[in-house]
Amino acid sequence: MLGSKLITKQTGAGGRICNKVMIAQARKPAHEYYVAVLNDRVSQLPMMIASNQGGMSIEEVAKENPDAIITTPIDFHTGLSLEDAGKIAHKLGFSSEKVEKEAAQTLANLYKLFYEKDATQVEINPLAESEDGEVLCMDAKLGFDDNAEFRQEDVYKMRDFTQEDAGEVEAGKFGLSYITLNGNIGCLVNGAGLAMATLDVLSLNGGKPANFLDVGGGANAAAVKKAFEIVLESKGVSAIFINIFGGIMRCDVIAEGIIQATKELDLKVPLIVRLQGTKEAEAKQLIKDSNLKIYAFDDLDVAAKKAVEMAGPF
Repeated sequence: MLGSKLITKQTGAGGRICNKVMIAQARKPAHEYYVAVLNDRVSQLPMMIASNQGGMSIEEVAKENPDAIITTPIDFHTGLSLEDAGKIAHKLGFSSEKVEKEAAQTLANLYKLFYEKDATQVEINPLAESEDGEVLCMDAKLGFDDNAEFRQEDVYKMRDFTQEDAGEVEAGKFGLSYITLNGNIGCLVNGAGLAMATLDVLSLNGGKPANFLDVGGGANAAAVKKAFEIVLESKGVSAIFINIFGGIMRCDVIAEGIIQATKELDLKVPLIVRLQGTKEAEAKQLIKDSNLKIYAFDDLDVAAKKAVEMAGPF
């Protein structure tokens, strides 16, 4: 298995190279359950979601048999008591009182993990009762709050960067959000909403975005230059489209980064820029004075059409 390419629903069609193997004792479940602890936006509380129909997609269970889903809001200050965990375990229908008590302790421990490790998701599917009456967490998916990294060093030390896109990892070091796509137009924007709109408008004009790169609101000229480097490292990028709405992020800072990157990286691909908002006039003047071959536009649709035209067919 080591060194082979593993292809699953989680990896996508490209797969991932297997570089670690976990060896575990095989156990046969008598029954499979589902349990998760998540943050609920409506109640603004942690929520335990449980079902006696585990080992399958919980979304399908919710759609086909919603009564099989048990939802329990958890008070953030008092947590999940053993008594409340026992009530959930009882509803799930374990085979005996002894197994039910063990399941209650497991549920309470899962919430303890969620709380103490600043988790955003603790999902066990399946939680199983074995044939010999043990409660086992047989598979898990865990997510953690990136804002709590400073106090969860033990968790973040376990992060395996070899299983992540190299560009996305590098972007994260500079506070940039980056996702690789499969087109030929590199995109540099600020804000997730504007990023989605940019991808849409390029697609509507017949283009194929090569990435999703959000410089956020606090990037400096050096971070913008790094963003350029990451975009240019993407395979097959034949044009770069910059679409910035200056609010917190100032347009002149972006312009400085654009000019610096264009000069230092010896940019060969066409650069199409649309800057609107804070310090817009200053940014446009900087670009004009640079005498660099940068195509600047005010209208988003016109700029997108130009980017598609300059990138050529994909």
